[in-house]
Amino acid sequence: MTSVNDLGRRAKSASRALAVAATGTKDAALLAAADLMLHRGEEILEANAGDVRRATDAGSSPTVVDRLRLNEARVASMAAGLRQVAALADPVGEVTEGWTRPNGLTIERVRVPLGVVAIIYENRPNVTSDAAGLCLKSGNAAFLRGSSAALGSNRAVAAVLREGIAKVGLPEDCVVLVEDTSHEAARDFMRLRGVIDCLIPRGGPSLVQAVLENATVPYVIDGDGNCHVYVDASADIDMAVSITVNGKTQRPSVCNATESLVVHRRVASEFLPRVAEALAGVRLVGDETACALVPAMEAAGEDDWGREYLDLVLSVKVVDDLDAAIGHVQRYSSGHTEAIVTRDLDAARRFTREVDAAAVMVNASTRFTDGEQFGFGAEIGISTQKLHARGPMGLRELTTTKYVVMGTGQIRS
Repeated sequence: MTSVNDLGRRAKSASRALAVAATGTKDAALLAAADLMLHRGEEILEANAGDVRRATDAGSSPTVVDRLRLNEARVASMAAGLRQVAALADPVGEVTEGWTRPNGLTIERVRVPLGVVAIIYENRPNVTSDAAGLCLKSGNAAFLRGSSAALGSNRAVAAVLREGIAKVGLPEDCVVLVEDTSHEAARDFMRLRGVIDCLIPRGGPSLVQAVLENATVPYVIDGDGNCHVYVDASADIDMAVSITVNGKTQRPSVCNATESLVVHRRVASEFLPRVAEALAGVRLVGDETACALVPAMEAAGEDDWGREYLDLVLSVKVVDDLDAAIGHVQRYSSGHTEAIVTRDLDAARRFTREVDAAAVMVNASTRFTDGEQFGFGAEIGISTQKLHARGPMGLRELTTTKYVVMGTGQIRS
């Protein structure tokens, strides 16, 4: 098996050719890969079926298996995602600002690729395609390390991507998959200084913690999502029920799913029984007041308030006022997405101003924190940190800038 170091050097070499590739060439590679994705869909699904079977036999939870499983619709969605990225504007070479100095020097700030973008991720073979597509369009080599559970699927998807890239004359090592899924290889991967320009983890708390403890390369944390919905005293109850149900049940295994419900005491007696009925099949855990209003609800423990369930479980907290709601959200937020349902403009303004998160929603589901929903096209992750990138990371977040200075012989006195 090729070492992580050797694979990294191959990705680095390919990144130099990709950085100067024309937009048309990159788009052609994406479209060729999309066509192959559909043409070779049966091979991808066959490989994925083996991964799913092994995960099921190993006793993996339904949520984990759902993340792992591909079907015809999901393969088609991966192909459509590549086409969508091909249709987006190329950020590379964009002049973000420019000016002329009194001495005649002209200075421009220009977008350029990061170089080698490494992604380490768990159990989602669609990330292989989504991440590689975004990296390719933004001029970056994609250096990928997936989980052992999805290795067969990732191999099949990466093979399609590499073939599509090679068809248009770009180095196939613009996409490199690490097939060694050992912990030692993961640690080596995170420490490839001089090779990896940016590392992005896509996974749960244990993966993020491993990056924090082991990485010696620059990284952007795609953190967990303990997302809250706060139902204010002035909320439209029908709207609040709809937003809560959508946020929790539309796809519970993703980071922008609603995990915690905070309710103003004034509307709790009307809202909670209604939303509990609408959330049939969802396990509710709450504080004393919430449990009294919904007898079937279980008592919440302290660890429930800050927990990302990624499952059909929802914590419920009743508060006395907006101050208490903001205080609770701030204490337990993971900084991903927080939402308020209200008809009070002042309450909405306070919530959006005082809650510190990558995205703050007013009268909308937390599920909208997503690159495609924001109009960025596919995303490589959702950053919960504050430097370089925050929120959905699209093409622009996969570039940096450099200054290009043009002179006519000026020297500094």
